[in-house]
Amino acid sequence: MDGETWGSLQPWDQYRLKVQAAAETFTSPTVFTWHSAASVWGVPTVGHQHPVHALTFQNGGGRSRAGVRRHYADPAGVKVFRHDDLLVTGRVRTVLDLAAFTSFAEAIVPLDHVLRSDRARKLPALWKEQLLAEIEGNYTTAAVRRITLAVEFADARSASPGESYSRALMHVAGFEAPDLQHEIRDGAGLVGYSDYYWDGARIAGEFDGVEKYMKPEYLKGRTPSQVVVDEKCREDRIRATGCTVVRWVWADLMTPGRLERKLAAAGVPRRRARSAQ
Repeated sequence: MDGETWGSLQPWDQYRLKVQAAAETFTSPTVFTWHSAASVWGVPTVGHQHPVHALTFQNGGGRSRAGVRRHYADPAGVKVFRHDDLLVTGRVRTVLDLAAFTSFAEAIVPLDHVLRSDRARKLPALWKEQLLAEIEGNYTTAAVRRITLAVEFADARSASPGESYSRALMHVAGFEAPDLQHEIRDGAGLVGYSDYYWDGARIAGEFDGVEKYMKPEYLKGRTPSQVVVDEKCREDRIRATGCTVVRWVWADLMTPGRLERKLAAAGVPRRRARSAQ
């Protein structure tokens, strides 16, 4: 692929092509796992600099190489699927692996996603009992604890990766759990639904992802500039009800501590001190 075409792709599309390229260069069929399997299934993850992750069923661990990381798995505990003409771990095993081996906040993004049906890819929603049933026998005691905490925290009401990651970072920072997709009304009727709402403090939280200003399902026939104006009018109406509104973007999530400082400055209540998760 020429450099200009490559540079025009989004990072997640570049990563998906790396997985495809790895599959075409390996001399034997390979089962992809972790972030790589998630990419094939269309399950979002956090970060863009991940290596290609593949399984090995050899006790010696198999050989990793530049850009590719091999992980040993007992073949008796792995169900292999063919999706988009690639061999991958199933969605259940994929999100459980990510919950076991990535941070709590990162794990919530794929978990929230699979609890919703993926209409674009015609994939049904998974349910928590289904996820928990696949844990036994595949992970260490410590990993089981991490997975269970993450699955119990997951919530299908988070409507985007940014919303999921935000909510997980709030939890780690010790803030009180907000209500999600909270209905707000004024004298003229329904104002809309805030991504997060802390009732006692009367604070509405809004994550601004690029989807809101780019994707047709959010634009609903409007131009991006019209969406900006509509969002401003909506925020003014929310503030007029006596609520504080705090907004943030991806850059705030990817800079350590920035979201925490924003929420604290807005007066979002804490339930305890910051967690080490």
